[in-house]
Amino acid sequence: MAMLYGEKLRIFLLALILGGLVSVLGKILLYPTSSKSTVTPFNFPQNIPLTDWQTLQSEPIQQDQESNIVAGTLYQYHKNNLYLDIEMRYLIKTNGDIQKMREKHLDAETSPGKLTIHHQEGIGFYGLAATAERAYLSSCINPYGGSTVTNEQFRNNRNTYDLQLSRLVPWLLGQQELRDFRCLWTILSMPLEETTAEQAYPVLENAWVSWYAWWQPRFPKP
Repeated sequence: MAMLYGEKLRIFLLALILGGLVSVLGKILLYPTSSKSTVTPFNFPQNIPLTDWQTLQSEPIQQDQESNIVAGTLYQYHKNNLYLDIEMRYLIKTNGDIQKMREKHLDAETSPGKLTIHHQEGIGFYGLAATAERAYLSSCINPYGGSTVTNEQFRNNRNTYDLQLSRLVPWLLGQQELRDFRCLWTILSMPLEETTAEQAYPVLENAWVSWYAWWQPRFPKP
């Protein structure tokens, strides 16, 4: 008797799952989602606290209407005789390749050369570079997984963290994309009038740790 009851329960559960799949497939076929993905509107906060730094001001970064940059803001900070600029850009449909982002969106004459990639445990990857005038730290804060610099690092994050069972049903229902190709592209920089690049890099790295800790749990909603 118990075996008969268990068999009926198993058949009922299988029928329930099958019915759910048929309903989802029917919705996809009858009411397909638009091929043009949308993104929740997002505005960067006017002020963001940064450990040991005094906030000076923030201002929007103007973007090309044809670009995949949803929003951008420049934040400026001061500490003792040091000044720090932090540029934030919210990108969608990106491949996470910071080198190509820089070539596409930044002035080639003032942009630093090839980034030297470093890794910080618990945060992820970031790149350092300098010109004669400024030292730079650049990275991509990911929606899931640690920060990245290269396309390969970004793609590995997507393969590891996006292809989860919990994201499958919302994707089938057209509520979100299965793979989340968004990025908070971050550039920290300091003028080298009062210091050298070698002295500036640890300052940028310390600021980056605090900045990442603030932003990672506040990544914009899809």
